[in-house]
Amino acid sequence: MRIESIRLKNYKAFRDATLKDMPPFLVVVGANGSGKTTLFDVFGFLHDCLKSNVRQALDSRGRFKEVLSRDSDGDSILIEIQYRMVIAGVSRLVTYSLEIAEKSGVPYVKREILRYKRGASGKPYHFLDFSNGAGYAITNEEDFKKKDEGLTRENQKVSPDTLAIKGLGQFERFKAANAFRQLIESWHVSDFHISAARGRKEASGDSEHLSETGDNLPRVAQYLFEQHNDTFNKILETMARRVPGVSAVEPLLMDDGYLTLRFQDGSFKTPFLDRYVSDGTIKMFAYLVLLHDPKPHPLLCVEEPENQLYPKLMSELAEEFRLYANRGQVLVSTHSPDFLNAVELDEVCWLVKTQGNTKIQRAKDDPQIAAYMADGDKMGYLWKQGFFEGADPQ
Repeated sequence: MRIESIRLKNYKAFRDATLKDMPPFLVVVGANGSGKTTLFDVFGFLHDCLKSNVRQALDSRGRFKEVLSRDSDGDSILIEIQYRMVIAGVSRLVTYSLEIAEKSGVPYVKREILRYKRGASGKPYHFLDFSNGAGYAITNEEDFKKKDEGLTRENQKVSPDTLAIKGLGQFERFKAANAFRQLIESWHVSDFHISAARGRKEASGDSEHLSETGDNLPRVAQYLFEQHNDTFNKILETMARRVPGVSAVEPLLMDDGYLTLRFQDGSFKTPFLDRYVSDGTIKMFAYLVLLHDPKPHPLLCVEEPENQLYPKLMSELAEEFRLYANRGQVLVSTHSPDFLNAVELDEVCWLVKTQGNTKIQRAKDDPQIAAYMADGDKMGYLWKQGFFEGADPQ
């Protein structure tokens, strides 16, 4: 499944913005405060809504009034995502629409819809439709021999501040809801902290995937070393090439039962524990672990990967993100011209904020940028020269 478009209405700085025709690998640029973090946070918000409920997801972001756009033209927040998935052997465009409002200081799901076309023509059919905790879902949606009126509706109730896909998506009979729930659950919105990745860690816990903060890095490294040794060795080869002196990285189980990372510098006989190596070394190793995941996330969001890393490494890092995008969709925000120089015309968008309202511009839709790129220019140079109209701080 791949997300093709996202529409945001009254979500913080996005009063009404749509990002269409999303490629597998998309790089987002813009001035500080233009909305890059907010755009990525939409995916984190949906993930939090699914893990808990809408109220708790809003509370962690300052509550409903802080998420609702200032001077908005309505009293509700709309998030609409279109994605492709195979249903009954045919690739179909599915739309998930979520509208959230507040009444007497209490947020609730005003409307939640999953819809797609059953045939080549006609309007999209609602296979899930809930309002304020009550609605229905279709249980035989893949029975395409039946006409719309022959489909079986199952009426259900959920808490008004709970997503219907959270409950119904657990059941195989609700195909679209089940698939979209699994998609959201598998998203990775990186909030990596070098300080969280360092130091001794419990030996038990999540180890198959790097966490959002990176606090389980030693466990994931140990998992790759033991279960996917070829992948681990590939990571070590890349580390040795990119970080001068680093010849090996070893997940070490200490005498007290805790796990840590030990880095071998070829100039010294004694390895260094991870708390003594540079921030850039830790971050590069973490990114390599993330991007070489044997079971990639269907959506990976990473903000400003260039921080603490040497500029000349950006082209290689961008290519690794692109390779990951062959297995799962990738969104990256950056302030690095070197990173941008490694991306293609249809892989870039930029955010323009005017009077508190953010709009999304695609590089491929700008004739001048497209012409320069066709002549062999590079995206990072064009950005530095001011061709991303409205992207620079005013």
